[in-house]
Amino acid sequence: MTTSNLPQRTAVPAAPLTVFLPADVTAPARARHEVRSVLLGFGLLETQLDDVLLATSELVTNAFEHGDRPQRLELAYADGLLTLRVHDTSSRLPELRAPAPAQARSRGLVLVQALSEDWGFERRPGGKVVWAVFRIPGA
Repeated sequence: MTTSNLPQRTAVPAAPLTVFLPADVTAPARARHEVRSVLLGFGLLETQLDDVLLATSELVTNAFEHGDRPQRLELAYADGLLTLRVHDTSSRLPELRAPAPAQARSRGLVLVQALSEDWGFERRPGGKVVWAVFRIPGA
């Protein structure tokens, strides 16, 4: 097969996506669904989505379990970088901790750190935002 037979894929710059999240355990699945739909709409392939979708789940789950509740998710794309932001209503700041090998949980931020180009958090009125940045090849 030659490359001339492959379909052209052009990722368009993203308008920011904002998703208001439910205050229950369905929030991570809703967030993943919305992010996946938008990224596929940009022309990305399923294989390019795994890291972003896993980080989406982890950030929203952390907001649900360690914050008061997730509030909204924002996604923006510019210059080959995808930024994912999860807002919650808690002033409690995230802690990056190395879990014990036998511990089944507490790996969320460790995964986000490993999968993303950069990550961090900021206090905001009414809570905080935790963000992660991903380089999207071919976008």
